[in-house]
Amino acid sequence: MSFLKEPTHIHGGIAGSAIVLVNLGTPDAPTTSAVRRYLREFLSDPRVVEIPRLVWWCILNFIILPFRSSKSAKKYDSIWTRDGSPLKVHTQKQAKLLRGALGERGHNNVTVEMAMRYGSPSLPEVLAKLKAENVDRVLILPAY
Repeated sequence: MSFLKEPTHIHGGIAGSAIVLVNLGTPDAPTTSAVRRYLREFLSDPRVVEIPRLVWWCILNFIILPFRSSKSAKKYDSIWTRDGSPLKVHTQKQAKLLRGALGERGHNNVTVEMAMRYGSPSLPEVLAKLKAENVDRVLILPAY
């Protein structure tokens, strides 16, 4: 994510607050193509794999992605529910429960969202949505 050099305060506007529950991530579906996209994003992060980029790029694209994507997709399929990925389903449920708990305490003006570091909804997508909603205070709660 990069720095946005735009004004962050709108005078006279009503600012909002949000809490974003962030989890590691999950593929969008238990299919080979979705798992391949997820693994590429996750394993391309230099903070995840700390070896020289060119060496890692070759290993990732010629060994890991062609062979692990279909095997991992089968494993994801074995735990996938009709509602989706267990990680995404549980993170959405946590966000819903937090939203309800805040509402019961009179904090209906706090937006609660969930995002994934890898996969969707991505953290940049969620932050852009919150910015469009004039949210200027965000508390990030990483769950990993």
